[in-house]
This record gives sequence, C-alpha cells and structure tokens, in this order.
Amino acid sequence: MLWKIVFTLLMAVFAVVLSGMPGGVTDIDINDEGVQHAVHFAIEQHNRNSNDVYIYRVVEIVRAQIQVVEGVNYIITVKIIMTSCRKDIYNEECGFIPNPNARPYQCTFTVWSRPWINDIRLTDDTC
Repeated sequence: MLWKIVFTLLMAVFAVVLSGMPGGVTDIDINDEGVQHAVHFAIEQHNRNSNDVYIYRVVEIVRAQIQVVEGVNYIITVKIIMTSCRKDIYNEECGFIPNPNARPYQCTFTVWSRPWINDIRLTDDTC
C-alpha cells in the first residue's frame, strides 16, 4: 500500500516537472492507477448524490488530467450511461446492463486526492 502512495506522489511530481509550471494542468494516461481510482470514486459519488432512481456507469474515459495542488486533482472527462439497476436493489451483475431508454452523455469530474492521509473528495461533478 505504501508503494502505491509513493508511486502516486512521484507521478504527480513528474507531471509538474513536465508541465513546467507548478499547479498547471497536464494530461495523464487514462489507464493510470490514480485515474482509475478517481473515476471509480467519482461515479460512486455521482450515483449517491443524484436524484435518479437508476445507477450510472462509466462507458468511456474521454480524457484525464492531473494538477498538483495541496494534493492531486484528477480532472476526468467521461461518458456515462444509466443502467437498468435501481439504487434501492443494487445488484453487481446488473451494473453494466444499459437502460433501454438511456443514451450516454458526457461528464467532467474533479477528484481531489491526498493519499498520504487517506483523503479523497469529489469537488466538481459537471454533466
């Protein structure tokens, strides 16, 4: 677990060095472990905070960016779709069956992460 935290911090420092400007926003690989964790967290929070009856799932990560602040901001643009799973009777297998009336749409999530103190927050959810 400690190596994951160190790796995330090193990636953040590397991103700042490449961007040439502390606090600047830099593109990052969508397959990065930190990005994947941030996406998972963001969609869970999106589902928890929405008034919809059904659960949403990410169908595509369009773009991922990183910004080093007092922690790391992951700015992630995704396409999400409503599933046929109701929030009140969540079933893991149902999670990827699209609702027949649903169409994917795009959202941008900003996730602020401070892994060294086990703190993660969804600071922006724009759909």
